[in-house]
Amino acid sequence: MNPGRQPTRRALLIGYGRMGKLIESLSSEYGCQIVGHVNRSNVGRPEEWPQADVAIDFSTGDAVPVNFSQLAARGLAVVIGTTGWNAHEEAVKQEARARGVGVVAAPNFALGVSLFTAMVERAADTMSRRQDFGAWIHELHHAAKRDAPSGTALSLFAAMRRAGYTANIDLSSTRAGSIPGTHTIGFDAPAETITLTHTARDRSVFARGALESATWVHGRKGWFTMRDVLGL
Repeated sequence: MNPGRQPTRRALLIGYGRMGKLIESLSSEYGCQIVGHVNRSNVGRPEEWPQADVAIDFSTGDAVPVNFSQLAARGLAVVIGTTGWNAHEEAVKQEARARGVGVVAAPNFALGVSLFTAMVERAADTMSRRQDFGAWIHELHHAAKRDAPSGTALSLFAAMRRAGYTANIDLSSTRAGSIPGTHTIGFDAPAETITLTHTARDRSVFARGALESATWVHGRKGWFTMRDVLGL
């Protein structure tokens, strides 16, 4: 795919921290024009937000349901990269259906994570028949990341369960330094260990995935994930 050939999309950034600034710096490569930002100064005043085709939300978990209501009421497609709002997911989905808008929601927009998840599902299916191996998920992120475990770790846990792995899965987190994100799935037996690891070397992979999703979701209706965007 050559994202630069996509028609220009007017994108509204929800949250303007490190990810928002990175998305803005890469937006022209994906045919996106950043028309404005929603931050603390105007978050409660949607009448001041500029017209847009799609919104990209990297705000906070608590803000997602409120932001989404205001965005969906305007008929905007929405890309949600924020984590920590799982408790509100069903309500947000219902509103998306009622408003007839398109949504791409993912705890991790890195292309490799979608491929990694498919590998983890296959491994979990295979290991579900091996009672001599125990399983774990360990994730590492930078010290400023608020939610633990990460949304990606929770989605990997859910993927293993969907694949039929019913035994205990130990789930743990590390928050230190400036780690962009590392997720390891492990299976351990008395004399051997199997691990699968995905490592993000910088945050640009998340920004690029979000921008690709923003160009893809415009004009679509429904609830989608990165697997839909990538055709997996």
